[in-house]
Amino acid sequence: MSETLTPKETLQLRVCGRSLEVMRIAGNKQLPELIFLHEGLGSVSHWKDFPARVAAATGCPVTVYSRHGSGKSDLLEEARLVRYMHDEALSALPELLSQLRIERPILVGHSDGASIALIYAGAYDHVRGLVLLAPHVFVEDLSVASIADTRVKFETTNLPEKLARHHRDAVRTFWGWNNIWLHQEFRTWNIEEYLPKIQCPALVIQGLDDQYGTLAQVEAIRRQSGGPVEVLMLAECKHSPQRDQPDATLKAITRFAGEVVGNKIGRDGV
Repeated sequence: MSETLTPKETLQLRVCGRSLEVMRIAGNKQLPELIFLHEGLGSVSHWKDFPARVAAATGCPVTVYSRHGSGKSDLLEEARLVRYMHDEALSALPELLSQLRIERPILVGHSDGASIALIYAGAYDHVRGLVLLAPHVFVEDLSVASIADTRVKFETTNLPEKLARHHRDAVRTFWGWNNIWLHQEFRTWNIEEYLPKIQCPALVIQGLDDQYGTLAQVEAIRRQSGGPVEVLMLAECKHSPQRDQPDATLKAITRFAGEVVGNKIGRDGV
């Protein structure tokens, strides 16, 4: 595939028996590939032009995909389980990377995607680096309250119409995410056990006004990770640094990626 890859292409790839929407952006094959892992209600299109901006700034090849139940990937057929992020990190993501022949990637995860990146990096030793945007490693009261508030907005505002721009079935996507996060059994969800097993460097970016998680998430990663952790806290930024502070987030990712590969990229910033 790499020989015929266009500068940017979208395809459907069968992973773990399901069709997934995948977008690939070509880059320097000597540099590590950046794998974008979206939030709970995210998708390929929900990232908008941010992956392309990162690809242009770093020169790295980029792969973005919509997980099962999101975007133009196959729809959910049953309720998500408490371990749905574990299943993604330990089954779907490894198979995707294997099919695309991607080795030692840099994982760029947002929210749920950041949690998936942490699990994967804790389970496998071939990750070059982690970029974690508003990550979660355990469930907080703030998260539950905000997700409950999002349920009200979904039922009373035009949020379904907004999500329909990015998903085949916005209603099914929303409830698949919302129901599991608000399920009583999910309150015990915790992935801290994976943190000491992580050996690669990590960049954690979180908004000071994040409505879904407190600094306790960041501190848990900084304190327990087996690899070096850099933290960037952004003012006037909520749960999505790539949307609320895109330039600062892009500059930080470019610099971090350059450091991971020995300062061969991004020397002049963005």
